[in-house]
Amino acid sequence: MHILHVVGARPNFVKAAPVLRALKNRSVRQTLVHTGQHYDRNMSDVFFTQLEIPKPDVNLEVGSGSHASQTAEIMCRIEPVLLERKPDIVLVYGDVNSTVAAALVCSKLLIRVGHVEAGLRSFDRTMPEEINRIVTDQLSDVLFTPSEDGDLNLQNEGVPSEKIHRVGNVMIDSLVRFLPLAAMCLKNEWPQQFALVTLHRPSNVDNPRNLESILGSLIEVSDEMDIVFPVHPRTRQRIADFKIATRKLHLLDPMPYIEFLALQGRAAVVITDSGGIQEETTYLGVPCLTLRSNTERPVTVTDGTNILVGEDKHQLTSEIKKILSGNAKKGTIPPLWDGHAGERIAEVLSLL
Repeated sequence: MHILHVVGARPNFVKAAPVLRALKNRSVRQTLVHTGQHYDRNMSDVFFTQLEIPKPDVNLEVGSGSHASQTAEIMCRIEPVLLERKPDIVLVYGDVNSTVAAALVCSKLLIRVGHVEAGLRSFDRTMPEEINRIVTDQLSDVLFTPSEDGDLNLQNEGVPSEKIHRVGNVMIDSLVRFLPLAAMCLKNEWPQQFALVTLHRPSNVDNPRNLESILGSLIEVSDEMDIVFPVHPRTRQRIADFKIATRKLHLLDPMPYIEFLALQGRAAVVITDSGGIQEETTYLGVPCLTLRSNTERPVTVTDGTNILVGEDKHQLTSEIKKILSGNAKKGTIPPLWDGHAGERIAEVLSLL
C-alpha cells in the first residue's frame, strides 16, 4: 500500500508525526507532501526537526495568499504530484486550506481520502476552517475522529457509520511523546506566574476594534500577572497596521513546538483562540480561556479545563481572578487521549 500524507501548517505537523511513525514499521510505502502553506522557519522547518518528521518528498512552496488563491494554488500544484505518485490513499489532517484542497483534487481523481481529526464542528460557518471541515468530511472515504461528538456530527450529516473510526487524539500522541523533553526546556528567566497567549483567528485579529479590545484586556490582566505572547506573523502585522499599543505585554516570535509545550505546562492560564491548544491544555490540566464564542472541540469544555469567554472582557477578568485565587476549573482527560491514536490509525489502514 502507498500512503501519501499532505501537510501544510503547524497543527498538521503535530498530527501527522505520530501517524508517520506508527506506519514506519509496517509494510507500506509513505510519501510526504508539504504544501508550504506555512513557510516561515519558526512556523514550519523547526517543527519538522523537533517532531522528527522526515524531510518532505515534495514541497509545493505555495506560500501565503487569500483563502481562494491559496486553496486554488495548492490544488493546481498537487494534482500532477498525485498523478505521478499514484497513492492508494491520501491522508489529510485537520482543517486548514491544504486539507480541503487535497481532498477536492483526490475526489476528482478517484483517489481515496482519509481525514485525520474528522467530525469536529463549531456550527459557525463564518469560520473558514468550518467550511474546510465540512467539505473534507463529505469527500473522505475513511474518517478518523478524536472523540464521541465527532462520530455523532458525522452520523447526523449522513456519513455511513462504517466509514467512521474513533481513534483518539493524535495531537495528544505528540504531546505525550515530547512532554519529558519539554520539561527539560524550562528556563529560570520565565516569570513564576504568567498567562500564555496565542491569537490568530481572522475574526479576532483582522478587525481593528476586536484586536484592540483583546489587547486592551490583556494589558489590564497584566496588572495581575505577566503576559507571555508568542505572536503569529499575521497578528504582528495587524498590530503594526492598526497601530495598537502592546505596552506591558511580553511579545515573542513564534516558538518551536517543544519550547511552546514547555510554556503551556508552566503557565498559570492559557488565553487563546486556537483549537489545538484547547486540547493540549485539557490534557495538561492547565486552565484555558478561549477568546471565541464557540468551539469545534466541545469536549474540552464539557470534560476539560476550557472555558469560552468570547469577547467579554469582564468574563476574562473574572475567570483570571478565580484562577489566581485557586478556584480554577478542574477537568478530566477524554477517552482515548492516551498517546496511541497514531497506532490505531495505522491498524485501520492496514485493514483497508
